[in-house]
Amino acid sequence: MTSTGASTAETGGLSDPAVGASAVPLAVRLRQVHKRFGAVEALRGVDLAVRSGEVVAFLGPNGAGKTTTIDVVLGLSTPSAGTVEVYGMSPRQAVVRGLVSAVMQTGGLLRDLTVAETVAYTAKLFATSRPIGEVLERAGIASIANRRVGKCSGGEQQRLRFAMALVPDPELLILDEPTQGMDVEGRRDFWRAIREDAASGRTVVFATHYLEEADAYADRVVLVARGRVVADGTAAEVKSLASGRTVRATLAGADPDALARVHGVTSVEVRGATVLVQTADSDSVARYLLNETAARDLEITARGLEEAFLALTGDDHRDSTTGVPR
Repeated sequence: MTSTGASTAETGGLSDPAVGASAVPLAVRLRQVHKRFGAVEALRGVDLAVRSGEVVAFLGPNGAGKTTTIDVVLGLSTPSAGTVEVYGMSPRQAVVRGLVSAVMQTGGLLRDLTVAETVAYTAKLFATSRPIGEVLERAGIASIANRRVGKCSGGEQQRLRFAMALVPDPELLILDEPTQGMDVEGRRDFWRAIREDAASGRTVVFATHYLEEADAYADRVVLVARGRVVADGTAAEVKSLASGRTVRATLAGADPDALARVHGVTSVEVRGATVLVQTADSDSVARYLLNETAARDLEITARGLEEAFLALTGDDHRDSTTGVPR
């Protein structure tokens, strides 16, 4: 697993292109990829290897380089330095052969066509394609096949983009904020379809702002900040990089200064009668609360993916580079 301050070669994580390359075919391989936009370096030496059949979440704050990386993998942008391979060939070759499809956030839809007409039009672009009815059913939009695209909600349009991406039956499916605009039920149904596809061997790489989606559905989480991969591993491994635990208790009139002096405490937050303590020594905090205060309803939890995200992409890890595009 890769973490802040350690190169992929040092950690031996999956981002190391040499790991497992002969045992399992790689869907995506990036080696020291840089991308410049004028004076701004959006990608700064990205190494990444994605094995066939994996579901990989791509996380990072705005401007981290997620979309730039996706564009490079899709052949929409050419690296300033480094190499990119998709199934052992250039991204453009893989796309032309129908091995790669993408679901992007916006664009690509004609408002006056119906849902079914849009999918049928897409199918004509490929030598071979899945049946239109099957694709609509898989995307969960068979019931609105005759609805005009302009009358579809944002979530329905995202499902339509998903259906279009499934038409060539790609080996690699790339999703950029795929559930944006979907309601909770729609998001759950969408990810059920994705996991079913992944179970059949399809590789899925998705960028998302919904951390719970990465936690629940990804085999791996790749965290990007300032144009670099700063963490790469299972959700549990990435969470472990945010050391410490959260102690939560009900305590009226809590004294945050007194709590801050307890051994191992890194921060204290008081929300009405609830106190939340971030600490590297939860035992000390629990003893203090139970023996020295009237605290009740004590809970101790490990930090989650959100805390790891903030810890690894926060201000304390920033450098002098100014913002990156997109």
